[in-house]
Amino acid sequence: MQPAPPPAAALAANREGMAALDAGDAASALTAFARATAADPSAGPLWKNLAHACRLLGDDAGERGALDSALALDRTDFVAQLRLAQLLQRTGKERDALLAWDGVRQLAARLPETAPALAEELAAGELYSNGLRSRLAAVADAVIASSAGAGETQARRIAAFADHAAGRRHVYANACAGLYYPFLPADEFFDARHFPWFAELEAGAGAIRSELDALLAAPGEALRPYIRQEYGTPPNDWSALDGSLDWAACFLWEYGAANPAVIERCPQTAALLEALPLARIPGRGPNAFFSMLRAGKRIPAHTGVTNTRAIVHLALDAPPRCGFRVGGETREWVEGKAFAFDDTIEHEAWNDSDRSRSVLILDVWNPHLSPRECEAIAAYFEASDKSLA
Repeated sequence: MQPAPPPAAALAANREGMAALDAGDAASALTAFARATAADPSAGPLWKNLAHACRLLGDDAGERGALDSALALDRTDFVAQLRLAQLLQRTGKERDALLAWDGVRQLAARLPETAPALAEELAAGELYSNGLRSRLAAVADAVIASSAGAGETQARRIAAFADHAAGRRHVYANACAGLYYPFLPADEFFDARHFPWFAELEAGAGAIRSELDALLAAPGEALRPYIRQEYGTPPNDWSALDGSLDWAACFLWEYGAANPAVIERCPQTAALLEALPLARIPGRGPNAFFSMLRAGKRIPAHTGVTNTRAIVHLALDAPPRCGFRVGGETREWVEGKAFAFDDTIEHEAWNDSDRSRSVLILDVWNPHLSPRECEAIAAYFEASDKSLA
């Protein structure tokens, strides 16, 4: 349904106002535009014309009122949002101006093209915003510095809080494709204190690396593509890795089933993993495998299936310029060292080195779950798998 045409009185008053602007008479233009908006208050362009006349006359309050009226009709009105950001900047309302400029930037990203004059206005707003962000960053750095000596958990949270408040870090929420367990902390990387057995795992890194090297020297059918999509799957972010050994895996256990072809050739690795508190769920866990990412390849950003688990990486062959991001934190693997993360928070990996990167990956229970909760989750999975064909 097409909107009703503006009243003739509004059109006439708007024409009068535009003529006054052309003649350099902002006061008369303001009077005319005020009549136009009174005749048709549902027309956003008339409110923007009124705001323009107010701006020429230095009437900040009048401009703000006219822009608010335009935005009440359409919050995505780019010009109105731009002029509001400029007004807030001009009148020294820094906090509100920073938020307004962030909104303008988001709207500008949707524009099919940007005229040179508009690009200059946006660049000026970005320069102003960067100055404010620099001041907030200094405040954030002072807060982080003041937390020196805090425990691992507190220091990590304080840093994330301060960085988020300063606008230099995004906070990611869990996104589970499968089972979601309520009320667990949305940790990106779990604190190492939750895994006292890391020392035992890391102590075996040398032996594990040796067994992997021997396995890769003659992998046979043990090595397979990690990504294997069903035939007919439409092109997607994973297509480049589909059926490719660019991201390859050698499974010791997969969905709780042992892989004798790998276990027999990696007995020390298998014995060490057997002694660890893996997530053991009939038909679902444990999962433990070697993961190899070739030079120049990237694993796209994605999320996992359930926050009831933690994913552990033990770095075996980690050349420089290999990175791993979980949420807002990026790390590099350190050979012989382990870390754990929540894979239901968006994560990605890349290998910008000139050789393959290898890690051992295994599933364990989310450390924020109690033993009783782990039992309940395992019982649910077992019962639900039996109840559905």
